[in-house]
Amino acid sequence: MSTDAVLRELLVRRLDHWLPAALHRARRATLALAYAGGDATGAQEALRVVAEFADRLRGRQLTVLVVADDGTDLPTRLGAAEAALPADVAVHLVPGSPDRLPVALKAAGAAGAPLLTVADGADPDPALLAAAGSGRPAELLLVTEPGRSLRPALTGAGFPLVTEVELVPDGDGPARLLGYGTGSDRGLEAVKDALWAVDEYAGVRYRDPADPQGRLLDISLDPDPGPLRRELLAELARSGPRTVTELRRFAATSTVYRAADANRALASLLASGAVTRDPEHGRLGGDVLISAVPHAGSSA
Repeated sequence: MSTDAVLRELLVRRLDHWLPAALHRARRATLALAYAGGDATGAQEALRVVAEFADRLRGRQLTVLVVADDGTDLPTRLGAAEAALPADVAVHLVPGSPDRLPVALKAAGAAGAPLLTVADGADPDPALLAAAGSGRPAELLLVTEPGRSLRPALTGAGFPLVTEVELVPDGDGPARLLGYGTGSDRGLEAVKDALWAVDEYAGVRYRDPADPQGRLLDISLDPDPGPLRRELLAELARSGPRTVTELRRFAATSTVYRAADANRALASLLASGAVTRDPEHGRLGGDVLISAVPHAGSSA
């Protein structure tokens, strides 16, 4: 399995959560899928997911934009998937690269209603990010080449909650950087859960850009907490003592890990003596204060 397959599975899992919430929230919504060459079969998978929610689409309007230049057979393949959709779904195929998204979204009237944008192979161009952020609410999955953090660009475009992760395939395939921006805590949590729930035998591992050691992580429902331990210690060194609630928030918003993973990492750090807690005993609740032990970072 390739990084493309992992991204397709991630899209399917995200749609399973996003689509019913969007249809409950508003009478119209837009799903925008843009691909810079390569594998645009994720659009087919997305239409299959949409078809499964046909009963919830009654009285609602869903627009699906597909921006791609994936050969002349893409309209045929999408047409077969489109045939299974109810009349409440309008599918528009726009030939070209992701830089056509701003015009396509404006023409579709996507602003002001739920909008999920997937831009695969795109640069974090300000016009693209602004268009993707015009939804209410708006979410963006951006896939590009690694080597730079997407966090500043996504935050600057109005996405207050951001996560990013490198997808590193076994063998000689190129790594890819996935950035996700949202304003929803639930959306962020759902994407984090989906990241760790995709096929663990995909031949792809993750790298957390926030980890200074760049350690590769196997996909697992219970990921290796080693990099998170180091990141928590670094945060404590920067900011001083923090409550468990604050460190859970840090894990969710500043690393590839989930809030729940912070509890496991903290329990390990406490057992190793790398951190202390106040109070010393009792449940590791949200108001427990965690402090780093000087010169104990090497034990993490």
